[in-house]
Amino acid sequence: MKVLVSDNLSPVGVEILKKESGINVDVKTGMSEEELIQVIPDYEGLVVRSATKVTAKVIEAAAKLKVVGRAGIGVDNIDLNAAGKRGVIVMNAPDGNVITTAEHAMALMLSMARYIPQANKSVKVDGLWTPKKYMGVELYGKTLGVVGMGRIGSIVVQRAKGFGMKILAYDPYITDDHAESLGVERAELKDVLERSDFLTLHTPKISGKALLGKEEFDCVKPGIRIVNCARGGLIDEEALAQAIQDKKVAGAALDVYSQEPVNQDNPLLKLDEVICTPHLGASTEEAQENVAVAIADQFVDYLKYGRIRNAVNMPSIDEDLLAQIKPYLELGEKLGMFISQLTDDALESLQILYSGEVSKLKVEPITISVLKGFFSGSIDGVNMVNAPFMAKERGISVKESKNSDAKDYANTIEVVVRTKSGSRSITGTIFGKQDPRIAKLDDFNLEARFSNYMLVLKNKDAPGVIGHVGKVLEINKINIAGFHLGRFQEKGTAVSIVNVDSPPNNETLRELREAPNITDVHAVSL
Repeated sequence: MKVLVSDNLSPVGVEILKKESGINVDVKTGMSEEELIQVIPDYEGLVVRSATKVTAKVIEAAAKLKVVGRAGIGVDNIDLNAAGKRGVIVMNAPDGNVITTAEHAMALMLSMARYIPQANKSVKVDGLWTPKKYMGVELYGKTLGVVGMGRIGSIVVQRAKGFGMKILAYDPYITDDHAESLGVERAELKDVLERSDFLTLHTPKISGKALLGKEEFDCVKPGIRIVNCARGGLIDEEALAQAIQDKKVAGAALDVYSQEPVNQDNPLLKLDEVICTPHLGASTEEAQENVAVAIADQFVDYLKYGRIRNAVNMPSIDEDLLAQIKPYLELGEKLGMFISQLTDDALESLQILYSGEVSKLKVEPITISVLKGFFSGSIDGVNMVNAPFMAKERGISVKESKNSDAKDYANTIEVVVRTKSGSRSITGTIFGKQDPRIAKLDDFNLEARFSNYMLVLKNKDAPGVIGHVGKVLEINKINIAGFHLGRFQEKGTAVSIVNVDSPPNNETLRELREAPNITDVHAVSL
């Protein structure tokens, strides 16, 4: 398999890839979009940093591409939607540069509080000695607002507490209990802006609108100082410049910008109150080596062994998790494939119910395996990445539910599909450690093995049905490998799942459908 490294990656990471048998590595940096489009069709893997833009056009041209790896955290330069639709996994290396970025945020905060860059220029460039001009403020006792309590935000909190700062945190995904365990006060964004002496941003940009614009600057605590080492688009730069000129904001220290390299017409560059660095958050020798090693190891794990770590467009499956859920991944895919072939109308919703011990596992990959199985019979190229996109594009509602109580089996997965004409369901379980079985079809309890070819029959519970089915299959030279029955009561409705050694043709299915007392026939192929 061929991997292209299109940005400057630490040589350590390149060497890890080159040493692996079965992986060939090319390093080609500084390419334009057009140049990348010309070469990408030959590669299964692409490693980037922030310079390469992996656009929809690039992904469309990448016929063999399986995985894109970002040596760092942010994936703003990768079109995740286009990658997802094409079934391309996008990975990042979220842990390699968290310390470095958090330290840079603290460095900017201290530099801004004590006017260090301005004072340095005054002494060394301007030849001045004016200490009173650069009267700063202490961090001790000040309130720091932290927007985003992920890995980097949490490390900044630890460092800031060492300076004796009080912490206000805005993050919609942390609970009050978690905030208390971190020693921070959880608050809404407006409250954080109104109460903070310093503000630091550590959140991705998730909408077109800036997080901090004119409306937000109008309500900040006068004299607030703002640090941004996260994403340039989080701040409306013109609004920030105006807020500084209006003395609402005392200063800002920025490492990221809405346009990079930063446009020299940017009004913030003309303000002495603003400290600027050229996206140095991850620029340490340690961080660059860490992210290069991490993304190289993840590529080897995926391309050679199928293990997925730190994927941003599907649940990660490391070796320990894979060992736990592998049988359920297989079961889920088989259930999806099976029920799809019993579904004649367009699917409106799909619900998956996990019961027993399986409900305590990370079930998101299993849910995706059900979707993969469901779509695989009708769509080419479906995989664990693009299956959720296919459901979303078709307006299909997908829901999960869990119940730790086991019923007839220690673990079950029930898949319920709904169409305009009604609903159908199938429940599966694992016998032993690796043996997936059907435990229930619709409301009928039965026990059946999966096989490559199966017949699913619904009939009136009357004498002669099984014999007639056997006769039809005998005439058509189809051998029966297993016959599984389920019914509610005598002379009611019954179902049968018949394992056969070869696929039934249309004539066989027609003969079965025309048989007395048989009301429904489906052929299922796995």
